[in-house]
Amino acid sequence: MSAPRRVALVTGASGGIGADLARVFARHGYDIALVARSKERLEALADEIAATGRPRPLVLAYDLTAPDAVEAIAAELLSANASVGILVNNAGYGLLGDAADLDPAAQMGIVDLNVRALAALCLRFLPELRAGRGKILNVASIVGFFPGPGMAMYYASKAFVLSFGEALWHELRPYGCTVTTLCPGVTVTGFQERAGFTSDVGIMRFGGASAASVAESGYAGLMAGRRVVIPGFTNKLLCFLAPRLPKSALLPAVASMQKTKGARHT
Repeated sequence: MSAPRRVALVTGASGGIGADLARVFARHGYDIALVARSKERLEALADEIAATGRPRPLVLAYDLTAPDAVEAIAAELLSANASVGILVNNAGYGLLGDAADLDPAAQMGIVDLNVRALAALCLRFLPELRAGRGKILNVASIVGFFPGPGMAMYYASKAFVLSFGEALWHELRPYGCTVTTLCPGVTVTGFQERAGFTSDVGIMRFGGASAASVAESGYAGLMAGRRVVIPGFTNKLLCFLAPRLPKSALLPAVASMQKTKGARHT
């Protein structure tokens, strides 16, 4: 039997930061496995990467919120004689609005995807990643440093990703297995549309970075073995200040950024 095909497994690869991370890894010579719900979009990205002369990525069309998704992915990788050398947990979404006003099931879906699926993938592949001195890139956000009135579940989910990733970084470092948590600020992707953002939401006044630039920063940080990567000076400054500001000032400031212009705050 031939040696396993060692891949970078990228979740949420159908668009945005995930698709650009897949492109970056492919450009640097890595074999890729793409994971997302949309098989059509994954196939298009796989064709695009193959057209550059790289091996065609494996396409794994799964809904990561399904209870059996992680084991199904592991089984499909095994059948393809592939092992995970790099795990990129990018899949996630958020919803704009107060927790009491949003659909509870949709909010629990944030927990299922942003938290449970990410943790399950890490735990499932940790043994082979640790044994093979592999790498993990978890995509969090600068919001993981903040409380999040107006997007409470999303902010809390990214705080989990940040805390979990930093702990894994320390635990796995003696084995030569690195864990990097990428914390971008506002990034121009399909995230805003799905979350319910409109152009008059306060946070949109700041514009945003491109998904490609964020992906490049994440890749560079991962290769350097960095614990946390925060692209952009302003984002670094915000994350430095967040734990040092009183919550009495921070909470209303964040809440105001999630509101539409002219909205009254109670």
